[in-house]
Amino acid sequence: MLNKLIEINDIEKKFRKLENLIIVQCHGVFDILHYGHINYLIFSKKKGDILIVTITSDKFVNKGYKRPYFNQLVRAKSLAALECVDYVCINNSPTSEDIIKQIKPNFYVKGSDYKSLLSTDKNLQLEKKSVEAVGGKLIFSVGKIFSSSSIINSNFNIFNQKQKEFINKIKKKYSYSYISNQIDKFSSLKVLLIGEAIIDQYIFCNPVGKSGKEPILINKKIKSEKYAGGILAVANHLSSFCKEVRVLSYLGDRQNYYEFIKKSLKKNIKFEYINKNNSPTILKSRYIDNYTKNKIIGLYDLNDENFDDKDEKLFLRKLEKNISNFDLTLVVDYGHGLITPKISKFIQKKSKFLSVNAQLNSLNSSYHSICKYSKADYICVHEGELQHEFRSKYEKIESLILKLQKKMKTANIVITQGSKGSISLNKKKFTTCPAFAEKVVDRTGAGDTIIAVSTLCFKQKIPDDITLLVGNVSAASTVLHLGTGNSIEKNEILKKIRYIFK
Repeated sequence: MLNKLIEINDIEKKFRKLENLIIVQCHGVFDILHYGHINYLIFSKKKGDILIVTITSDKFVNKGYKRPYFNQLVRAKSLAALECVDYVCINNSPTSEDIIKQIKPNFYVKGSDYKSLLSTDKNLQLEKKSVEAVGGKLIFSVGKIFSSSSIINSNFNIFNQKQKEFINKIKKKYSYSYISNQIDKFSSLKVLLIGEAIIDQYIFCNPVGKSGKEPILINKKIKSEKYAGGILAVANHLSSFCKEVRVLSYLGDRQNYYEFIKKSLKKNIKFEYINKNNSPTILKSRYIDNYTKNKIIGLYDLNDENFDDKDEKLFLRKLEKNISNFDLTLVVDYGHGLITPKISKFIQKKSKFLSVNAQLNSLNSSYHSICKYSKADYICVHEGELQHEFRSKYEKIESLILKLQKKMKTANIVITQGSKGSISLNKKKFTTCPAFAEKVVDRTGAGDTIIAVSTLCFKQKIPDDITLLVGNVSAASTVLHLGTGNSIEKNEILKKIRYIFK
């Protein structure tokens, strides 16, 4: 069995010797090996002389909560035990395009359920092009369809009790196709984003020990990575959902990082900015223990004073030029000097639909407040920020939300609660949703993800329970990665929701 397992670097050498044979390739996750898989593989083997099965490595499996159920080595060995399978290889890429080019199969076989997806599934279309580029052909198997996700969801305890209760309620009210159609409506929206552009720098280091002469801990730098954070990360999250995304922000008059930002933003995002006087572009550095990936210390380089009169006028001109052209305005206010009282007032007066998030951090906690916005269609803040707003630690969250609604006179509120999930108030009705994060690598940016997708939902008047589901599934994808450089993708979020419904 073990001699069937081959390394990706050995593929070309191995298959060079098999040039006169018909090569068939199957690709997938194969999490729970079932009768449908076996029929599919037997069908594929009959199409040629050699059947190689390539499987998606654990880190690139995007099937949702606690998936894959079995790790990549277990999945590979299970496939290798089948008589019809000649070779198994673990693919260390998010898609199969590169490994198709290496194997150069005569036939690339997908399950019969994929046939109807050929016109809409971008990954499948790319696979088809890759196969045809090496002279092969994409074909589809026949036979009854089985689902690993359905088997896992029905027979394995991957969801806790609160998650099960929420999922069962959702499934009784809506179909997956209904939710998918609702999310597809986002594609026509033009979104204006306003907030601080932040460069998140992660500096990975190893602790060396105490300094010989001073009482300080010495760390040795290993590497550093930079990500487009703040409002830039929010823009990237929205890019695959919406027709057009435009960002209004500021950069510094030194170290402005414009070229880095330009390369980091998705193609349908337009970035407009002014240069803030006497200011660097905001750089937030976190020192990371390279072994545990825990944050050791933070160092911020910024000028968080409000715009001076000249910069404020420049920014207001940009707002006046843009704001009426967009279906909705989303403000993510990090409290670093961008949203002055005049700018806040203008945004509230001119926005067609206004969504607001004001975040507390170590630099602004003594003065920053969501209540600087007296008129908003939708407000989203963290539970801790809500408690801080009313200086109340032990009062029930529902009571605090009602106080905020009365004070802000807004119909729609979502409060994020970290590992507890989130809760919404729409008019007088509360809705709760549990978190779906199976693993938390980095919490940074989770709230930004929820405010991004939930804004689109409230603009399109999507029911609160669907809104919270989409938001929490999206946040679960964000916290799996270190840093703010991994944006959510519409198709991946839909896939995760689809697997929940199986």
